[in-house]
Amino acid sequence: MPTLDDVRRIARRLPGSEERATTGGAAWFVRGRLYAWECHPWPSIPEDMREVIAAELVVGVKVAEPLDAQALRQMSPGVFLRETTRWGEPKVAFRMGRIEPDHLAELVTEAWYVQAPKYLRREFEASGR
Repeated sequence: MPTLDDVRRIARRLPGSEERATTGGAAWFVRGRLYAWECHPWPSIPEDMREVIAAELVVGVKVAEPLDAQALRQMSPGVFLRETTRWGEPKVAFRMGRIEPDHLAELVTEAWYVQAPKYLRREFEASGR
């Protein structure tokens, strides 16, 4: 089962990425823009989703378009939570205990890519990582 240390390992290889501790847990930013975070059961989240987040490790990531989040939810409803809050859209939250390691790496990297400035995306692409 992937852990936050796996997210940290993935994030460390992304140019300009930094981890910060927030009131909700660990969060990753690129040049001040949030791209991945440990979900916290905030009161504004629907009760059924709050129960899942309180019971297990859930991570949220930015996605390029709302349709991307919708497609992920439809493809794997046991992994991806339905909408949690309107804050930070477009995004998707997923259960770490049910995500495949390769898919985790893809989600975190794509979230970084969505938020990263063009010069960092070019640097990443040039590195062949």
